[in-house]
Amino acid sequence: MIEFRMPALGADMESGKLLEWKVKPGDTVRRGQVVAVIETPKAAVEVESWQEGVVHELLAQPGETLPVGAVLARWRAPGETGTEAAASEARARISPAARRRAAELGVDAEALSGSGSQGAVTVADVERAAKAHAPAPQAPAEVVRAAEMRRAIAAAMSRSKREIPHYYLAETVPLARALAWLEAENARRPITERLVIAALFVKATALACREIPEMNGHFLDGAFRPAAAVHVGVAISLRAGGLVAPAIHDVPEKPLGEVMRALGDLVRRARAGGLRASELTDATITVTSLGETGVETVFGVIHPPQVALVGFGAVREGRVVATLSADHRASDGHRGALFLGAIARLLQEPERL
Repeated sequence: MIEFRMPALGADMESGKLLEWKVKPGDTVRRGQVVAVIETPKAAVEVESWQEGVVHELLAQPGETLPVGAVLARWRAPGETGTEAAASEARARISPAARRRAAELGVDAEALSGSGSQGAVTVADVERAAKAHAPAPQAPAEVVRAAEMRRAIAAAMSRSKREIPHYYLAETVPLARALAWLEAENARRPITERLVIAALFVKATALACREIPEMNGHFLDGAFRPAAAVHVGVAISLRAGGLVAPAIHDVPEKPLGEVMRALGDLVRRARAGGLRASELTDATITVTSLGETGVETVFGVIHPPQVALVGFGAVREGRVVATLSADHRASDGHRGALFLGAIARLLQEPERL
């Protein structure tokens, strides 16, 4: 029996809220298929299954908030007989959230009859059994969500500063050639396909990772693990406050027009709540650009387990300040300087992008 668990959609995630199931018992699940929508403190995320099988039972109900690692559903592996499934059905079904709530209220969940899928005991069943009082008035949902996001961001950044020995470098990059090229390129493109300077920043960063691979990867289990591909996370501010950094996959192989389309698509879906789990977990390096706010220089905090973050400030007088926040466990200042130098060189050769 395959267990589908609450995924960790970032270093700052401790729990998630199940919003919707995209499958039902009896459905065949393909690898990479979206099976659920999970709400994190930052966004609603479409979660894929990375194992094939047939849905046996859905243990969690939409609306339940569960910790990372909690079992949400089970599917039978390809070719698996119904023997184990029958044994599973014979056992009492109590969702992790209901079991936790029962402990809080002093209710014997094992003695309850469930109203959930296939007789599962839900949080509502537990609270009815305990004759819980009506909840106290709560703050508006958007206020609660904003507070949750700030707590999640604070937890992730606190972990980053606590665990990662950051070092910082900055380089002022001439952009005269890039801006002239961009103007000429956009003049021949339809309005809907025009490029913005941020697309050049993302592509230059990705190509520089090919030259200095110590910036591209993850620090896990006490060692740096370089990534085979370059998936650039892009920091996106959300309208309600806070930010997410979903990834554009395989950036070096994409032409600038495709990078631009991917960037616009990510921004649109991030603000509408339609990101994929893989987009939030696959980034190998992150780029943040605060130029639109007029800030000249930004020194970011690395998002673990990544080992580098590149920042771009406002373009002023044909120049931009590019910064690097890097993990000293994976690289040193010399390699960091070469990395920023590569970004500067690539931005002055826009035709190569």
